[in-house]
Amino acid sequence: MKAIMIRKYNPKETQSVFLVMDGIDKYLELVAIELPRVVIPYRENAHNVDCIPEGTYHVKKIVSPTKGKCFLLSDVPDRSMVEIHKGNFVSGKKVDSAGCILPGMSFDDINQDGNIDVSDSTQAMGKLWDTLPDSFNLTIL
Repeated sequence: MKAIMIRKYNPKETQSVFLVMDGIDKYLELVAIELPRVVIPYRENAHNVDCIPEGTYHVKKIVSPTKGKCFLLSDVPDRSMVEIHKGNFVSGKKVDSAGCILPGMSFDDINQDGNIDVSDSTQAMGKLWDTLPDSFNLTIL
């Protein structure tokens, strides 16, 4: 199985289609949201400011004491503890990510604050957990 995220950069967030592929067959399609892409060079890839760089990352399942079931990305340049975990918000009054990837079933403005969020993140996380192996590669485009 392969996991692929195809991004769209917006001023307040980075939106992605999150695909799980089995060969050329699409096995699962979700959405994901991250922090926005900051184009100021000295802030690029900054923790709690920017989305992670495009590339391919090794990922493994972990159980976090604070977030429960999640996935840990390895070798993200200049970062540690970058995870895929449940959460809905990356901008606005409530924020669930300091630079991690939040999966969801769809994009929505859940709390009506004018910012795009992901809905049903717990359900999306469960689908990823049940579908993906203990260790895999994630390609972010």
